[in-house]
Amino acid sequence: MLQKLSIKNIALIESAEISFSYGLNVLSGETGAGKSVILESLNFVLGAKADKTLIRNGESECSVTAEFDVSTSSATKKVFSDFDIDVDDYLIITRKFNLDGKSSIKINGNSATVGMLKKFTSNLVDVHGQSEHFYLLNESNQLDLIDKLGYESNFKIKEKLQTQYSEYKKIISSLNALGGDESQRLVKLDILNYQIKEITEADIKEGEEEELLNVRQKLQHQEKIVTALNSIKSAINDEGGVSDILSNANKISSSICGFGNDFANLDDRISNVGAEIDDICDSVQNLLDGFDFGEYDADYIEDRLDLIKKIKRKYGKDFNEISEFLQKAIVEKENLENFNEVARDLLIKKKEKETVLYNLYNELSSLRKQTSKDFAVRVVNEFKELGMQNGQFFVRFNEFPDIESCKFESDNGVDEVSFMFSANLGENVKPLSFVISGGEMSRFMLAIKAQTAKCNEISTFIFDEIDSGISGVIAKVVAEKFAKIALDTQIIAVSHLPQISAMADTNLLISKHEHAGRTITKVKTLTEKEKISEIIRLVGGEIESVSAKEHAIDLIDKAIKYKKSIKKSD
Repeated sequence: MLQKLSIKNIALIESAEISFSYGLNVLSGETGAGKSVILESLNFVLGAKADKTLIRNGESECSVTAEFDVSTSSATKKVFSDFDIDVDDYLIITRKFNLDGKSSIKINGNSATVGMLKKFTSNLVDVHGQSEHFYLLNESNQLDLIDKLGYESNFKIKEKLQTQYSEYKKIISSLNALGGDESQRLVKLDILNYQIKEITEADIKEGEEEELLNVRQKLQHQEKIVTALNSIKSAINDEGGVSDILSNANKISSSICGFGNDFANLDDRISNVGAEIDDICDSVQNLLDGFDFGEYDADYIEDRLDLIKKIKRKYGKDFNEISEFLQKAIVEKENLENFNEVARDLLIKKKEKETVLYNLYNELSSLRKQTSKDFAVRVVNEFKELGMQNGQFFVRFNEFPDIESCKFESDNGVDEVSFMFSANLGENVKPLSFVISGGEMSRFMLAIKAQTAKCNEISTFIFDEIDSGISGVIAKVVAEKFAKIALDTQIIAVSHLPQISAMADTNLLISKHEHAGRTITKVKTLTEKEKISEIIRLVGGEIESVSAKEHAIDLIDKAIKYKKSIKKSD
């Protein structure tokens, strides 16, 4: 939900910080006070096209910051991951725009594009009259909503579809791996034969490269190694060398070892060192005796290492990867050589799987159509309650294909839907995207929300112009529907109706003032007392009128009782 909106230098607003609550937030104020500026600011930070006319006169730059609580929005958290931004329970968006036409966007401190911004906000806010943020103008979202309305039955079928479609894709991949037409298969077979022959003839053994590298290193430094080993041997065995010195020391220690344990231990240690030195000398001699690389051909070693390097570059970074490549190539070669038999089996499986998918597509489509029919009836009933007695609504489906013409390209069926709507008698029903009237769209969305609030992932819904052409009983109905929707979804509504203002959980007053020769717009969160005064203004009463005040208090009391009643029933 939207928690805070900070606006700077937008139109008449020099600086404003607006806090929104969960539930119903109602913005009211005199005509021309700047309520539309609040919505323009919100659309701007959500990703709408920027315009220099947004910038307050005399300023060079404007900015808007929106802060959202997204702790319960799995869709938004997925977008965080998709863009490799640390997942957080809060989303803070800042967008700036200057007179040079340059814009900058920050998402949780990270620079972002407008495209990235829309990815985040499309799942959070639905602004009824703005095509960029009106969630249900996207027909894929309309189909998704129908599935959510279908609850468990639709999702069970979709789960089956996903499993079957995954298996179908594996069959298609196997068919594609067979190599296409005959000429393509022959080319592929030639390549595979060459690769298999090259790897097989190379006959690389596991650990061979490491052994050859070791031998090459010894060959390159054999003179230095032999000289060093002989020097070690001489230092130990020559007259006066380490062996003679230790032997003399051992004789001396033996002469005193009987005088106490300390001397005996010393004698043992000298004896042990002598034994270790003798062992080292034997090891040096063994290395010298075995240091004969006459059997190795230096050219052979270099040629062999070059071949191994070439094979690794083409087929894998080590022996295991090369072996794995060879085995796959052999299997693929056998499949190509036995193409007709393998392809026949796969084509049979493909046909069988398409029949299964088609039946699931058909079953899912039937469920969707029944769900849509029931949904449309409920929405039309909502229209009547909202004063649109002649409102029409239905969900149009594309023609379902026969199995021969069906394209098996999705695990979501083949349905395409469009929400069709008409508000007035004599008007043709049109797709939702062609509905222009803000008031009609607001009431349409209110009807939709009244039926779908609990299954919609959008966390904030914006209503503007919903007052158009309604009053009295219908105003009360609209207020009550707002209250019901606001149990599950945050609502921000611009309204001139006292019934809606009375129902608000948070009231925000937009006012216009003159200061230092300039006009500025201010936003104020109303106290309970100020709320009463605003409702008196909305009903056209005098502030000092006792009856007007009683009427305002009565509206608020009835609203409070209604909200308590729906919370209990919910």
